[in-house]
Amino acid sequence: MNMKAISRLLCGCAWVISLVPTQVNAQTVASENGVVNDQAGDDVGEIIVTARQQNESLKDVPASVSVLSADTIETTKARVAVDFVSLTSGVTIQTATTDPSDVSINIRGLNSPRDAENNIALVVDGVLKTSIASTNEPQGALAQVEILKGPQGAIYGRNASAGAIVITTKKPTPELSGQIKGRIANDNTYLVSGLLSGPITDGIGFVLNGEWTKSDGYYRNTFVGSDLHQSVYGYRGNPASVDSYNKLNLFGRILLEPSDDTEIDLKANFGKSHGGALSFNAVFQIPTLAQAFNDPIFNAPVSDHKFIFTDDTEAKHWQQAYGASMKLRQRFDFGSLIAVVAYNNNKNEYIAGGTSGAFGFFNNESTCLRTRPATSGVVNQAPFTQYNAAFGFAMPYSPSTCDGIQGNRRTQTDVVSEIRLTGGEGTPLNWQLGGSYIFIDRRVCVNLTLDTGFGGTRECFTTDPRFPTENLTDDNYRTNVYAVFAAADWDATDKLRLGVALRYDIEARDRFNNVPVNARTRWVGNPRTGFPIGTATTPANYYLNPGLDPAYNPSGVIPDISQTFKQLQPKVTITYKPNSDLTIFGNWGIGFKAGGFNPAGTEAIINGFFNPAPPVGISAGISVPDLIKKETNSAFELGIKGRVFNGLNFEVAGYLTNVSNMQFFEFFVGDFGLLRSTSNIDKVQIYGVEASIDYRISPVFKLFVNGNYTESEIKRNSGRPYTVGNKSPATPDYTINGGIQMKAPVSNNIDLIGRVDFRVVGPTPFHTVQSNTTPTIFGLPATYDNSTRNAFATVNARLGVDIGSFSISAFATNLFNKQFVEDVVIAPEFGGDFIAGGALRRFGLDVSYKF
Repeated sequence: MNMKAISRLLCGCAWVISLVPTQVNAQTVASENGVVNDQAGDDVGEIIVTARQQNESLKDVPASVSVLSADTIETTKARVAVDFVSLTSGVTIQTATTDPSDVSINIRGLNSPRDAENNIALVVDGVLKTSIASTNEPQGALAQVEILKGPQGAIYGRNASAGAIVITTKKPTPELSGQIKGRIANDNTYLVSGLLSGPITDGIGFVLNGEWTKSDGYYRNTFVGSDLHQSVYGYRGNPASVDSYNKLNLFGRILLEPSDDTEIDLKANFGKSHGGALSFNAVFQIPTLAQAFNDPIFNAPVSDHKFIFTDDTEAKHWQQAYGASMKLRQRFDFGSLIAVVAYNNNKNEYIAGGTSGAFGFFNNESTCLRTRPATSGVVNQAPFTQYNAAFGFAMPYSPSTCDGIQGNRRTQTDVVSEIRLTGGEGTPLNWQLGGSYIFIDRRVCVNLTLDTGFGGTRECFTTDPRFPTENLTDDNYRTNVYAVFAAADWDATDKLRLGVALRYDIEARDRFNNVPVNARTRWVGNPRTGFPIGTATTPANYYLNPGLDPAYNPSGVIPDISQTFKQLQPKVTITYKPNSDLTIFGNWGIGFKAGGFNPAGTEAIINGFFNPAPPVGISAGISVPDLIKKETNSAFELGIKGRVFNGLNFEVAGYLTNVSNMQFFEFFVGDFGLLRSTSNIDKVQIYGVEASIDYRISPVFKLFVNGNYTESEIKRNSGRPYTVGNKSPATPDYTINGGIQMKAPVSNNIDLIGRVDFRVVGPTPFHTVQSNTTPTIFGLPATYDNSTRNAFATVNARLGVDIGSFSISAFATNLFNKQFVEDVVIAPEFGGDFIAGGALRRFGLDVSYKF
């Protein structure tokens, strides 16, 4: 933590503390009740949610909100975002395919691209988490999870353009209590967690909880750890899977109530993780090769791919996160004051095999000359085994050293502060107003290093001869966010309620480049500007970042850049309740996600390597500027929810969203190295419908099902004009969730518990390039009809008994071991895709004891 960050945090703490008066009155806080009928299938009490930063019944909320109550969380053992999403229609997630911090959530067609800003607000006990890495981290002892769909910026603030995940954790219990949980499952999967809660003195309570979990993952590297690896590299690597993990997370909470009117909530957390990384294979989408070799493997559907991992580099990730927050809730005669200050620090790193073997950078390097023929017989991902000799270059993630090693480091520190006044509780007019300030300091570096058989380095830049840096993007991004907001809800009649919210954001962003200006590569060259790819006698002697090349950048330096993004975010709601069992609602709002900057040199690389006519370029006709435009959307929703037949609960909602400058991740590889960037899609239209029902069949069984259908269309895309008419990236055509839950009393103290969940995810394109043909750097056109993921279905099941305070259950996730693709990263100008496999079957045993 640097001194500026410390000073900001201390100032924020002092500001919050100064708000605590000496005389206070009682605050009534809604209890953490269960849910009457949530989409996950509970029936235990009324749903109390905070979907609009106020406590209200879910049946009265004028929006689509999916709720996981404490009972659902306990029954399903949901812990992190991927678990929440799997129980929710209209929401999908790609996570941990490069490292645990790699998270992309899609809600109703709006996605969050890698390396850019999140599109959802993650709010834990009223405190915003700004790092996208936090989205897939545990957040403590969960009491309730709410997933809000549609723009929520007017209520929840920064980056809530597609929705929000609102998490409530358990408060201290009035008496000492706790819980111990354990899990054992296949693939050496274990979990141990503990919770202790209770009073310290009158008016002060605590919660301590933590968990440790590990697994060998689902996929194995069949080369690392083999006899051949030993003979080629002189040592035997660890035969761990590419998606293994070992995680520790600790949480502490102290809740102070110095008087009936004052509540001070202090929290701290620490987590770390290490394990595998980058669980990708590479596939071709080049019909010309399929015809030439008379083999469809060169243009096969990604969903049919059989995953094989044979990288010589043992891919690894390291993650560490810690933070603290303080929240004050103070009641006055006119209403309540809520003030928050929080600090978070996230650091994520990984090293893994490179994707650059196809360009022959390292073909004349001694370890490449030695290891490529020595590993030519390794059974690889198709089609590299059969056609390895014919290509004349090394595959991505190869068992030789010829593809290099890639590394990635993402660090972020932030300070979040907010003050909010609310009033009108129990009157026809409820209101709130406030302001916030957020400071974010982020660094992102991506490098390619020489693979000499010693593994990779966690340094962004190094001249160490074991793994010298050959290609580098390295930037600091600093952000100051200022916002003011207000909201009001008015009971116009006993049946009609009107609401309006308004937020104004100013986000000032700066980028500073860290690439050494005088450093040069040894092997990675640029033949276009007179630096040929290195040979044994003639090093390439090229710039680490092509953006420094005077051919593309006459100044020879990458200057600092600044931009301020501003947006007014209104939201209007209307609720009509003809009776207590029926709610008709409508809402409209503007969503906003700030723009930013691509890694330094992005625009120069695209314009210099891809857009010129051959032989210099490939006439790609694409545009990826250094400046990322802000994303906005205008979203309408109309729905009805209620209860009929004294037990069947339902909800139906339709939505229409028009998006301007949708942000989207793109990946480029070429003889410059590799490049991760974010593009804008000028105009996208999205519309769809969602529906859910749950019904208690009997006192023992309950049935629940919910689904979403989405249509989307790219209306304008200046970055890739030929993609107009295609669908929104990473958006499935439909999702369906459903299942049945059982709670059968066996005796006064014993219940038989069972649950079966199924999930269906429709066909999903992952790029703006879909059924399109593009030029490639190899001179052969690529066609991407087969890069859309096919529909797939998974089933989870659980059966167990509750015996008083003790419970034990057997479970299986992906019961029928459906093999599917988790993620598809399309590189259109490379002629293929980088794909990651989804979670396979896992079965095991959970036990817990409460006291």
